[in-house]
Amino acid sequence: MSNRYDVIVIGAGHNGLVTAGLLAKRGLRVVVLERRDVVGGAAITEQPWGPDYKMTALSYVVSLMPPTVLRELDLEKHGYKVYPQHGYFAPQSDGRYLQMFSDPAKTREQIAKFSSKDAQAFESWEAWLGKLGALLGPLLGHIPPLLGSHSLGDLWGQLGLAWKMREVDEKLVADVTRLMTMSVADLLDDHFESRALKGTLSVSGIIGTWAGPRSPGTAYVMAHHKIGNVGEGDMGSWGFPEGGMGGVTQAMRRAAEAFGATIRTNAPVAQILVHGGRATGVALEGSGEEIFADTVVTTTHPKIAFLKQIDRKHLPEDFVTAIERWKTRSGTVKVNVAIDRLPNFTSKPGYDPEVHGGTIILAQSVDDLEGAFQDAVSGRAAQKPFADICIPSVFDRTLAPAGKHVMSMFTQWVPHEFASEPNPAELEAYADRVIARVEDVAPGFKSSILHRQVIGPYEMETKYGLLGGNIFHGELSANQLFHMRPAPGFADFRTPIRGLYQASSATHGGGGVTGIPALQVVRQIAKG
Repeated sequence: MSNRYDVIVIGAGHNGLVTAGLLAKRGLRVVVLERRDVVGGAAITEQPWGPDYKMTALSYVVSLMPPTVLRELDLEKHGYKVYPQHGYFAPQSDGRYLQMFSDPAKTREQIAKFSSKDAQAFESWEAWLGKLGALLGPLLGHIPPLLGSHSLGDLWGQLGLAWKMREVDEKLVADVTRLMTMSVADLLDDHFESRALKGTLSVSGIIGTWAGPRSPGTAYVMAHHKIGNVGEGDMGSWGFPEGGMGGVTQAMRRAAEAFGATIRTNAPVAQILVHGGRATGVALEGSGEEIFADTVVTTTHPKIAFLKQIDRKHLPEDFVTAIERWKTRSGTVKVNVAIDRLPNFTSKPGYDPEVHGGTIILAQSVDDLEGAFQDAVSGRAAQKPFADICIPSVFDRTLAPAGKHVMSMFTQWVPHEFASEPNPAELEAYADRVIARVEDVAPGFKSSILHRQVIGPYEMETKYGLLGGNIFHGELSANQLFHMRPAPGFADFRTPIRGLYQASSATHGGGGVTGIPALQVVRQIAKG
């Protein structure tokens, strides 16, 4: 029957495409239903300024991708290629700069310009993070046990987790506790004294979050972005995919289709069909077309899947309450530009591939970042936004014409209420302030801009399905991690409805373009 499959996958973001490819490879008849006319979700390459420029609209670097995903889907065969990204470059308003390298000796030399004490402490800091990464990294690839459950299977899962932790000593437990509960500012204060170094390192703790560097829990967010080892990969590996982030998801699409999956765009799901406590299929918006399968996997935001697409009578009341309380705020604004020349920094003039091909950080200090967040908490867009800037066209010349470049500026904060309405005038003024900050450290930057695109929380929510503009489908706060993600008792990629599974970025291991939720949901489906 043309409307019956073994598996229906809702959403063609990277997790949906990986799920479809892995299941189709196992011989199942799979269909992916995507509401938009393109696949990729937030990992997509667009052409807002015509055919000459390719711009990664939202997600802008690939990270934490397990080799299992690359190998199982044979992504390189389908066009997947990544250029390694260089380290941080943080120009200072006083004319100095801080640059981070993969070479520890060169990094210490840079830090010593600001503090010889910090230069000496940085090696132990990296070793400490590495030790925590060795512990926490593999947990990203571990299905959380149902803590508190007394069933034999769940008790076995809890025992398995305890066995994995058997070599953890009291000191490491204390370190993990600190990481999960402290602010990134307090954690850095314990190790360093330089304003420039602490400002640069604290950015990792607040990317994509509705929290300032002095907010509890941001220390873990910093570690989440640094942990690249999920039991089978390299620590903290980041890079620019050829063709932009759409190059990644298009390779995933080609792989899934090569294994036999069907991918349908312009196919928005209105309802997940449930009979007798079991998912039986979906009904599409508009046409009312019904498609049936014994297994349904949703990769959309949990508030969409469980509060909009399922009749609440099919869900336990406490589960619905947990999803209603799921925090998904953000104050992120993406500012993308096309430029006719690379920025020339006062502190380090001229072209340097390790500067222009790395991450350019506009953050003078922790106070600088905290002030931007407090502006947004008070209901106004930040007067001094910070920015995490990348220029992928330095490596990938398919993105712009010769001599031209595209630049991605991931910025924060505007009030999280901006997700409820467009606020175009405020966003444009905010983007002007972001550009002014670049101009301050790289005179002439403003005049180099040929085109500009500003994407705020409202567009992220309505166009891309990122409710609240949150890039993780839910905040990475301590109360929304591991066995709590996205609801107590359902962090195992299953749901209260038999045959309905979840693999969005709101599940454990989500956040970043990883495919980890897809790997886990496929393992659970295989168990039945």
